[in-house]
Amino acid sequence: MADAPHDLDVVVIGAGFSGLYMLHKLREIGLSARAYETGTGIGGTWFWNRYPGARCDVQSIEYSFSFSHEIEQEWDWSELMPSQPEVERYLNFVCDRLDLRRDIQLETTVVSAKFDEHDSTWTVTTSTGERVIARFLVGATGCLSAPLEPNIKGLHSFGGVSLYTNRFPSEGHDFSGERVAVIGTGSSGVQSIPVIAAQARSLHVFQRSAAYTLPSNTRPIDAQELAELKAAYPEIRRAQQEALAATARFGAFAALREPASRAILETPREEQLSALDERGWLGAFAWTDALVNYEASQAATALYGEMIRRVVKDPATAASLVPDYPFGCKRPCIDVGYFETYNRENVTLVNLKKDPIIEITPSGIRTEEQEFEFDVIVFATGFDAMTGALRRIDIRGRGGQALADVWATSPAGYLGIQVAGFPNFFTVTGPGSPSVLTNMVASIELHVEWIADCLAHLQATGCRTIEALPSAQDEWIEHGAAIVQGRLSTHETCTSWYLGANVPGKTRVYMPYAGGHPAYRKKVESVVAAGYEGFALT
Repeated sequence: MADAPHDLDVVVIGAGFSGLYMLHKLREIGLSARAYETGTGIGGTWFWNRYPGARCDVQSIEYSFSFSHEIEQEWDWSELMPSQPEVERYLNFVCDRLDLRRDIQLETTVVSAKFDEHDSTWTVTTSTGERVIARFLVGATGCLSAPLEPNIKGLHSFGGVSLYTNRFPSEGHDFSGERVAVIGTGSSGVQSIPVIAAQARSLHVFQRSAAYTLPSNTRPIDAQELAELKAAYPEIRRAQQEALAATARFGAFAALREPASRAILETPREEQLSALDERGWLGAFAWTDALVNYEASQAATALYGEMIRRVVKDPATAASLVPDYPFGCKRPCIDVGYFETYNRENVTLVNLKKDPIIEITPSGIRTEEQEFEFDVIVFATGFDAMTGALRRIDIRGRGGQALADVWATSPAGYLGIQVAGFPNFFTVTGPGSPSVLTNMVASIELHVEWIADCLAHLQATGCRTIEALPSAQDEWIEHGAAIVQGRLSTHETCTSWYLGANVPGKTRVYMPYAGGHPAYRKKVESVVAAGYEGFALT
């Protein structure tokens, strides 16, 4: 049967790490493709998240593409833990080095995509009114790319400047002399607060949930060290493939890999405190039971609180900064001087669990007990993670079924690569893949290469469609759920975006695959070896 008429072989949604590499691989196998990107520039997450202090939590040498020896050697990282501007410059370098811009259409949002069961094609409509027919559709929208606006009364009534960390202005903002509020202490809040505090006349931090955060240990990389790292790339990449989180070095969290020999519940308090002296912040969690037993995790959190008290001078503030949920429930943050910031005279912490926000007013913020006036409010309120970006597009598969409706019940996906009922539609690092529990670049490369190999296989065999089988999808979901059953990451006290618990009305399901990068890689390779087991090829 001849191919149905189409404009492109593949439409790619997004031009971050995933979209760029997907375009490159599609060219290699001879398929025509175009990437549509909402932003005015490429970079995805690293284009939008330009908030002060934005920084990666994986070491730069690993937070990079591994597919090109030339790019590895030509690009020079300047810091151990790269900042947002450096990652954005790196992605623009890669984009130009591979001549990808000619296949990227900026300032264009994919509004809808509908599957034609007769022709086995996707009809894609964009915000510019363009209508494109493609054989395949790839969602390269990222896991943290659908910004959330907080559900606060009077949100848009504020008469001062409202800024959002997840779409911060490219020109930045000078907080000098201003009265500033930051709402939220997730990663973007934790990283931006020290920078804002150093500029602002006053800063009030409105905290709902205290964060687990660790010093980033970032520093400049000199020429000799960079040369040694570049020479060691083959060994580093091999180690990445064998590591659970696909990181050989993993920056601030590297010490967690050192084997623990004692259980915190069996260790006297004096010896617990000695662990902090020996291993610093990570000494709080360097126990055999701290990450698997709730009572032990509470003891570990108490140790973490001791570290906070060693830094934060005001006892009440220090107490409010101690989390009330297990370590690992949410993705830990990295910071540069976060806790030290609360010793500044111009910084005040407002604990929203004791004094919740009632409304945003034209002049500032009103809580149950106080009223504040501000010049600027910074909303560090996060994302509708993993499924949010694609749910906001009207994607319809067989029978006109909407992806948003399917994912409203459960974030279903087979291997995080496809969703049953949506033929020829691929998701890069979708729900059911390791993604956010790993070095994202390594997980992205694995998915992009798998998808490209799959499309080449379809070309070679004359198949028109590939579609995840509902039975295989159900089995994969059950397998993923069994892995996290009883883990602290799904404990009832957890309200993380891993579970979708930060989005009102979103189904509480642990979305990433927690079996680790090596086991996942072995699985997707075995699926191919078995003739694309779990997929229907027609």
